[in-house]
Amino acid sequence: MKRIPTDGGAGLTQNPFAGLSSEGLAAGPESVLPDSPAQAAESVAPKKNRGRVDIIRQKAGRGGKTVTVVTNFVGIGLPEKEMLAKKMQKVCGTGGTLKEGRIEIQGDKRPEVAQILTEAGFRPVMAGG
Repeated sequence: MKRIPTDGGAGLTQNPFAGLSSEGLAAGPESVLPDSPAQAAESVAPKKNRGRVDIIRQKAGRGGKTVTVVTNFVGIGLPEKEMLAKKMQKVCGTGGTLKEGRIEIQGDKRPEVAQILTEAGFRPVMAGG
């Protein structure tokens, strides 16, 4: 069996990309980066006032365990709800789920959930008991 040298030896004899050219390709964008920090903040900042959402603490029908429920999302899709639920679980250090359009987080985590929702552009309201 022929051995392959590991001392670095001679370089590659053929460059597979040498024959490629950019002729006939469309021009790329002129600048991918924003011109100023203000433009960067605008592109990253969420929309202001995405609507009211209710944060409810529930205990009934859950075997005595407290659950924080976030309801009344308007104009938000399932993927974004899943992303918010995962972020809430991570920040709160607890489990949670997404049921029937509501986000449920284990434990009484209303202040933490309200902070996350405010950062996402929602107007959280503590509702119920």
